Amino acid sequence: MSKTYKATGINLKTQVLGESDRIVTILTREFGLIRAVAPGARKHNSSLGGRSGMFVVNELLIAKGRSLDKITQAQTLKTYPGLAKDLGKLAAGQYLAEIALCQALSEQPQEELYELLNEHLHQLEILPKAETSAIYASLALGVFQLLVLAGLTPQIQVCCLTQGSLKPDFANPNWQVGFSVPTGGVICLEAWESLRRKREIEKWENKEYSEFSPSVNSSIPSYETVVHRQEIPVISYRLSAREFALLQQLPQPEIMQIDGIRDNGWLSIEQILRQYAQYHLGHSIRSATLIDSYFAANHDATI
Repeated sequence: MSKTYKATGINLKTQVLGESDRIVTILTREFGLIRAVAPGARKHNSSLGGRSGMFVVNELLIAKGRSLDKITQAQTLKTYPGLAKDLGKLAAGQYLAEIALCQALSEQPQEELYELLNEHLHQLEILPKAETSAIYASLALGVFQLLVLAGLTPQIQVCCLTQGSLKPDFANPNWQVGFSVPTGGVICLEAWESLRRKREIEKWENKEYSEFSPSVNSSIPSYETVVHRQEIPVISYRLSAREFALLQQLPQPEIMQIDGIRDNGWLSIEQILRQYAQYHLGHSIRSATLIDSYFAANHDATI
């Protein structure tokens, strides 16, 4: 980059610097994640005041600095005022921004990530008011697509144990499927239970053998056969047929109809994707606590 450069970016994080400045973390199309000073942005009559706020998209002229770059000009292209008017939408937007920050690279073009984040912020903004479940559905879709872009797609169509296709059984009211966060996807519970029982039998047989087998002369070398056994995955969640059907819709958002978006099962899907994202990205999502508070305050409206 030269001493000054142009970039188009969205503000994802701000912090105070000195008496009147701000440091803004910006996701740009051209250069990925950058941190730049917005000089005088906290002054009452500053032209950078509103332009350095959260979720503001600007066309920027930035001067290179030794430690931090400096914004010299900013022309606002888009804002998301609807997010600030609804706590649930705002919390969901911050949630998505945190995930984008976790996966964004610096000094590399990030056009796909930039476009995807803006698309989901727009979808959140235009949601009808008082649609709590719709916020969860939109958030789940955004998280899923960001994970796909990061190369962390959870396996939700086939079993991680058997690699067999899985479909929800709506005819059986007790049908469930497992989801393993460490393993990375869904688990057929019948296959999981079969593997668990097999391991228990092997453990018992090995114990019996060690107790009753004759002692072996220690001077005679022993030869062991190393057997690579399939590990028993941890079942992090159990999903009903309805919840599993919602999860399987995420790769095809065009089939998420209005009634489906209003389904309260999206709360469970968001919880699963949250834990999955935190585990595989290695970062906690702080804004998730705002989502939890929002749900608690609006619980009566979602049941």
